[in-house]
Amino acid sequence: MTVTIKDIALRARVSVATVSRALNGHDNVTPAARAKVLKVAEEMRYQPHHAARSLSSRRTHTVGVVLPDFEGEFFSELIHGIEREARAQRHQLLVSSSHPDPKAQQQVLQAMRGRVDGLLIMSPQVDTGEQLIEDLTGLPTVLINSHLSACAELPAVNVDNYTGARAIVAHLVECGYRRIAFIAGPEDNFEARERQHAYVDGVREALPSATPWIIPGDFTVTRGHEAGEYIAGLTERPDAVFAANDQMALGCLFAFARKGVSVPDDIALAGFDDIPLSSCTYPRLTTVSADIVELGARAMRRLLAPEGDHIDLVVPKLVIRESTRDLRDVAAHEIPRALHQPAP
Repeated sequence: MTVTIKDIALRARVSVATVSRALNGHDNVTPAARAKVLKVAEEMRYQPHHAARSLSSRRTHTVGVVLPDFEGEFFSELIHGIEREARAQRHQLLVSSSHPDPKAQQQVLQAMRGRVDGLLIMSPQVDTGEQLIEDLTGLPTVLINSHLSACAELPAVNVDNYTGARAIVAHLVECGYRRIAFIAGPEDNFEARERQHAYVDGVREALPSATPWIIPGDFTVTRGHEAGEYIAGLTERPDAVFAANDQMALGCLFAFARKGVSVPDDIALAGFDDIPLSSCTYPRLTTVSADIVELGARAMRRLLAPEGDHIDLVVPKLVIRESTRDLRDVAAHEIPRALHQPAP
């Protein structure tokens, strides 16, 4: 019977993450915990996977890519960036989706072992860390847009979701909007939590008399459309809406158009990600851009060249388009009502 790090963790009464850190020589383990883990590993005759810690001895010239989903422009742009860099370095991709079921993710990772030299994995769920690190033991891995405390020793390439969302809120406040609603992402998604956290902090700091206005969402166009219909039907509407991603913002924009709500004249609208479609709508969407193609390429480069920062944080840039406008400029240049009256 093969002894795993989970078996060691159970006998040593520590977490799987602690076992992994101790066996891999990381510093963030107490001497007592390290000694305990090594002693138990020796008693159980644990044999670690001897996969290379770099890709210098690769045999398959294939990299596995595990994403929570393929639907939507975000994932197509991400895969494009990964594939572009892989092709430049003469690697093939084995791509799969977990949809984003932790059990499905586990099956995918187990199926890829032995078929790939390394992994790029996006696991945005916040509670899958210990099982994930068990499945990844011995396999060079880079996380994308993930924040798993149990996998703290794995390198990651992440978008700075908090800074990007704060930039959107600051822009809306600076433009003069005071009733800013937020269409949230999935509750168990790390990126969605970071963006919502930034929205709440931004509103509380810039508009202390306002109450954060959060509408449930799930990152899909459909939920964005439902949120837009709900907002359009309100007696007292927000004067601006910040959707946690562009997909929901575009669904919301379509709902507003069907309901006769003008953007930005009646309600301003902003998103997050800067997917290609966000610049092709009418009006074009204000958003923040993290260059999704480059995000994928950077993750692949980090895997193929292990030296570098442990966490590569991509700071998104504010992209201001026609779906928001500066209300102060509008007020300053508004034609006095008397000038609209016909001459006597």
